[in-house]
Amino acid sequence: MDPGAFHFDLPARQIAQQPLADRSASRLLFVPPDGGPCQDLRFRALNRLLKPGDLLVLNDTRVVPARLYGQKASGGRVEMLLERQLAADLALVQLKANRTPAVGGHIEFEGGARAIVEGRCDGFFRLRFSAPVDRLLEEYGHVPLPPYIQRDDEGLDRVRYQTVFAREPGAVAAPTAGLHFAAGQLDELRERGIEYGFLTLHVGAGTFSPLRPQQLESGELHAERVEVSAGLCDAVARTRARGGRVVAVGTTSVRGLETAALSGNLAPYSGETKLFIRPGFVFHIVDALVTNFHLPGSSLLMLVCAFAGTRSVLAAYEHAVAHGYRFFSYGDAMFCTRS
Repeated sequence: MDPGAFHFDLPARQIAQQPLADRSASRLLFVPPDGGPCQDLRFRALNRLLKPGDLLVLNDTRVVPARLYGQKASGGRVEMLLERQLAADLALVQLKANRTPAVGGHIEFEGGARAIVEGRCDGFFRLRFSAPVDRLLEEYGHVPLPPYIQRDDEGLDRVRYQTVFAREPGAVAAPTAGLHFAAGQLDELRERGIEYGFLTLHVGAGTFSPLRPQQLESGELHAERVEVSAGLCDAVARTRARGGRVVAVGTTSVRGLETAALSGNLAPYSGETKLFIRPGFVFHIVDALVTNFHLPGSSLLMLVCAFAGTRSVLAAYEHAVAHGYRFFSYGDAMFCTRS
């Protein structure tokens, strides 16, 4: 699988650096299933693209303020980004420093908390903290904006880099397709006979890392924690019985549902997923997808291409670039169905 086959040219000015004032004012590119021309809509038009009987599946993970700044004993500056918390005082993290911290080395963070580097694992560092990790992050942490948003985080990001339905803390990146939903929109959909349900997939920092050769060879991505409940499985079964569609909001919802259905049948699931969805993958659950626009050559773009067809998706991206759509986390969205 060559990441270069999933390349597109994007002017830097189309990488969204700020959220829109109104969540639902973003644009929505509709990619027709019959191969017809793309339609330029607003996100609120999703209400009429969905049909009574459909089931909307959203990721209710909550982004934690996962970035901390500190310094090594030598005085060198360190930037930490949480990957996931392993225990009350133990975390797996990314570290950025002029020189890689040595195992056994100490780091002092904002607020005076200290951590010792206990080891390394798949490019991440294991840190043991002198204080509870969640308390430290809540008090001194910064919103972990993606690297392509080239500014410091602001107070507004604590609200806007979070879905209105976020409730399960643990993510270090937002499930961005869900950012477009304004308060009350899900109630409007329910009134039209469209059901919705939630799963939890805690997005890790690895989502921003370039694909490594070993990932392409093994067909496995970085691990992320996922929870699919019995209640959601029942909702999917009801949807199938009435002839409705399962509509995933975001690639994380796709990954969670399809992880829970790798046997061919959807069942409750609690654990990690390393599922790498790319062209050739057989989908069992998801019929339609609401998604943001993703980075060239990324696993997320590969997932969308696997779902809706590489030629169709790259043509839609070309249309989006030509028509001035905003890209990536704070950007616009698209709606497509399974090829």
